[in-house]
Amino acid sequence: KAYPGNPLNYRDDIDLVVFRENTEGSYGGIEWFPLPKKIADAMADPEVGHPERMKKWYERGLENVAVSTRIMSRQGCESICRQAFEYAKKFGRKSVTLVEKPNVLRETGGLMTRVFREVAKGYPGIEAWEANIDAICMWLIKNPQDYDVLVAENMFGDIVSDLCAGLVGGLGFACAANIGDNYAVFEPTHGSAPKYVGQNVVNPMAMILTAKMMLEWLGEIEQARRLESAVAKVIRENKVATYDVKGRGKGDSTTAVAEAVVAAL
Repeated sequence: KAYPGNPLNYRDDIDLVVFRENTEGSYGGIEWFPLPKKIADAMADPEVGHPERMKKWYERGLENVAVSTRIMSRQGCESICRQAFEYAKKFGRKSVTLVEKPNVLRETGGLMTRVFREVAKGYPGIEAWEANIDAICMWLIKNPQDYDVLVAENMFGDIVSDLCAGLVGGLGFACAANIGDNYAVFEPTHGSAPKYVGQNVVNPMAMILTAKMMLEWLGEIEQARRLESAVAKVIRENKVATYDVKGRGKGDSTTAVAEAVVAAL
């Protein structure tokens, strides 16, 4: 979300939420190098595989070939799509956009697209849009204000979420959460950033806004609103900010920014 007053905003009217399925897809961890002959033979089996497409990989030598899989299930696709639509319904969002590439990844992308359309039928008041991963990267730069909630499989969600973070000032402003059916773990998008340990220079806004998300998930909507309002006030005044906003050597400390938010509560 772009908070007015942040000089790093691409535009001031951006408010995007990305739902990324993070247990399946391209990051499933099922990979081989070199490609075992048993796996290659299965992929070339004329009954279930693609013998013609596999010819060139045998010719190049299986010892020179790496394979990473993209495995997706109907259950995983349905869960993340439904979460995205439920969020849109709960918070009054106008649209949910599927980010995929079914014209190339016909089986996995096709499954995700079919499930998305099925789920969308249950939410007639919310517009269901579809965009290819490459096209959405262009459209988010051109017209980010047109989009609302985005939903994607693992790798595509990883890509588009970082792009969205860049539109609103970078990872120092990007909050995130891993939400399951019963439990949730909240952490900012930027991760641990070990190279900055002990320096007291990094932007705490992503962490604070992640706490806001946690309060929303817990049902503490008013407390979440108060915390976000305090963050928005500090950003709007633009008096206290870390180096990523003011420039290296000019920024205030992590502690100073956090204390400014506390004072604004």
